Amino acid sequence: MSKQFVLTLTGTDRIGLVERVTELILECDGDVQASRMARLGGEFAMLMLVSIPDEKREQLSDNVKTLVDEGFQVLVTETEPAVALERKDWLPFQIQVRGANHEGIIHEIAEHLSAQGVTIESIDSDTVPAPMSGTPIFTMDATVLLPPGMSRETLRDELDEIANGLNVDLEMFATKENREK
Repeated sequence: MSKQFVLTLTGTDRIGLVERVTELILECDGDVQASRMARLGGEFAMLMLVSIPDEKREQLSDNVKTLVDEGFQVLVTETEPAVALERKDWLPFQIQVRGANHEGIIHEIAEHLSAQGVTIESIDSDTVPAPMSGTPIFTMDATVLLPPGMSRETLRDELDEIANGLNVDLEMFATKENREK
């Protein structure tokens, strides 16, 4: 029987790091089931969902220690699949935000979602220079889950009001999975 773990790693970026980490997972007969990886500043960050056979759990711990010895910060956390099952009837939506970069955009939106009982599945954000002026433009793409019975129209209206106050453009739309339900 296999167990799932979330493996997070941060450290100085170097060529071959992804190959090294995935090799250590393969040595444990492990499988990377989902991942996000990015260079943020000069640091490389990895977030992976890995599946490892029960009997290879100790080997995973030993392999992680080699990464720590190489100067990386690594955390391995066993997942709780029951949490995902509790939200199987929730509806997924995408939220996209674009606008001039300034402090507090993610916080304002996350604060409202939390107050409404909406859970955030993922957020990817970046600041990129505008094509003509070079002005920093904030971008955010989020996947959220709305609890059963929540009015998506009301939430969309509330988020539009927050976006207007933040002077950003916000779109909220059903994900492909939601449209198929």
